[in-house]
Amino acid sequence: MSIADIRTDYRQASLSESDVSADPFTQFANWFDQALKADVAEPNAMTLSTVNADGRPSSRIVLIKEFDQRGFSWFTNYESAKGQDMAQNPYAALLFFWSALERQVRIEGRIEKLTDAENDAYFFSRPLGSQQGAHASQQSQPIASREILEQQLAAVVSQFGDAPPRPAHWGGYRLLPEKIEFWQGRSSRLHDRIVYTRDTRNTSTTNDNWRIVRLQP
Repeated sequence: MSIADIRTDYRQASLSESDVSADPFTQFANWFDQALKADVAEPNAMTLSTVNADGRPSSRIVLIKEFDQRGFSWFTNYESAKGQDMAQNPYAALLFFWSALERQVRIEGRIEKLTDAENDAYFFSRPLGSQQGAHASQQSQPIASREILEQQLAAVVSQFGDAPPRPAHWGGYRLLPEKIEFWQGRSSRLHDRIVYTRDTRNTSTTNDNWRIVRLQP
């Protein structure tokens, strides 16, 4: 079979303006809950796309750790490639793809770092191995072998034992959304797309701050 012949005709559900909440965070929470109940594999996995100072985009999978009315949060190494991108260009895009439900959620907006208190609270909730790994790995930097990485981990364990501190270079980001699109697959590629756009001229935190529009597929 040719790659060009691989296709799926989506028929599970539909999405209309009357179906969605006036608040995009409530709508996301509804869909995320449905993904959990459907046993979607890693429903918290999302594609994070960043752009560096030269205008070159880069994408990778990260795990969302919190969402609320402020935005969508995750944690990483601030000195990683994505961390450097966001330091140079504090805007990014997130993409959730729940194939079992034939759904996507696309989110675009500005990036901010989380507070030290938020970083500490999550870091010390992680498994010990993950805490130690945050010290051992200079994320995105070249390394000669796996053995050297394991030696670096052993040095961390020797130094800190079972109580490693949070590294200064490790912490969280929050994307403050300006646009959130809910995409429901439909037959014949006539998908349903409902997008919420924030009125950036309005500093209100009420739900009236969002405009809802249907987009053509």
